[in-house]
Amino acid sequence: MDRIAELEKLILEKRRCHLVGIGGVSMSPLAKVLFDRGVPVTGSDMADSETVHRLRDQGITVFLGHRSENVEGAAFVIRTAAAHDDNPEVEYARDNGIPVFERAEAWGCIMRHYKNALCISGTHGKTTTTSMCTHILMAAEMDPTVMIGGTLALLHSGYRVGKGDSIILESCEYYDSFLSFFPTIAVILDIEADHLDYFKDLEDVKKSFRKFAGLVPANSGTVIANIDDENTMDAIRDIRRRVVTFGLSPEADIRARDIRMENGVSSFDVVYKMKSYCHIDLHIPGLHNVKNALAAAAAAIELGIPGETVSRGLAAFRGAARRFEFKGTVNGARVYDDYAHHPGELHALLDAVRSITDGRVVLAFQPHTYSRTKALFEDFAKELSHADKVYLAEIYAAREKNTIGISSADLAAAIPGAVFCPTFPELTEKLRAEAHPGDVILTVGAGNIYTICGELCE
Repeated sequence: MDRIAELEKLILEKRRCHLVGIGGVSMSPLAKVLFDRGVPVTGSDMADSETVHRLRDQGITVFLGHRSENVEGAAFVIRTAAAHDDNPEVEYARDNGIPVFERAEAWGCIMRHYKNALCISGTHGKTTTTSMCTHILMAAEMDPTVMIGGTLALLHSGYRVGKGDSIILESCEYYDSFLSFFPTIAVILDIEADHLDYFKDLEDVKKSFRKFAGLVPANSGTVIANIDDENTMDAIRDIRRRVVTFGLSPEADIRARDIRMENGVSSFDVVYKMKSYCHIDLHIPGLHNVKNALAAAAAAIELGIPGETVSRGLAAFRGAARRFEFKGTVNGARVYDDYAHHPGELHALLDAVRSITDGRVVLAFQPHTYSRTKALFEDFAKELSHADKVYLAEIYAAREKNTIGISSADLAAAIPGAVFCPTFPELTEKLRAEAHPGDVILTVGAGNIYTICGELCE
């Protein structure tokens, strides 16, 4: 029996499941989906959190800390990507013949039961575009199930469990996890070299996306691709699937016309095969977000959603948490927080900020992982140097150990005028002293740099 069929059988039989890392951004909604289907669920996490409390309030047992005894009595285990083979709960399960499944396999198993499985992939823009699609499907009253890699104000969380026949998932390429999915509509926003601790190079990344595109049904599925991105178009060349393109190119199936940007609002018409589909007033800045909205509109077209509903859904969208999120002010400077952790994302962020201010841009950046910092070192230095002043926090280790011997101090030395701050209190004080009326201060990175915003903002 293949793994997905085995997992599906265990879920249908409502056998007890244990989730390792249940408090994670995509593990907690998975726990809720399984629990709502009548599967007895337990889980463990390393730290107490609001998410853990919510799960307990729903009747799910959550242990703090990973211990072998937590798994006793479970029929199967689902683990987060951060739980490796040496995790005591994973080790206990395998030593006792309890099958261990990956998080992505579980989501893949679940999405097979939906008529519409909309999977949003790409190196950048996944969370924002998944959030846009959620706004649109909610406006269309399709009651979707949703899994987003960030918090969306509309949902008051990063997920929802609906009763409709559509599921929307942010789909990540890391460790080829999205290859466990079963998309009926696969969106590819863009492709760049990233996660080079797993992929060998850009060609290896493109190979993974090519396999992802090939997962849509040959006769009924659709691949939605960014025609402006050379790597994307190369990855899907000759895939023998229905392809719908979006972008700013006049050759795109779905494109923007008459783009106007003013005071952080992008207004444009969406044109589908030379005919007007809808008008969008997008209340988040940046040309990259115009493209994200086009991708969301393309998905809506494939789902048969009227243009008026797309206009209404996106008019209410104000961004996802940690995606150019306004946090407050300090000394008259506006403070925004953003998740950007790749040079391409930094480029798009700074372009968007320049479109809404003539003031100085002060950027506090926390690199994410040693391997990414080393692999993309020159690109990071180039993009960061476009800010007026740069402060660097130490690298956020995430899943890694610093076997490379690299530090943010090395990056600071490569950027004229950049300042390395080894601690958050020092970084906070430096930013407060730097802030002046009219400035925009950005706290940026996929780690925990966002935690300084409360102390920084008045």
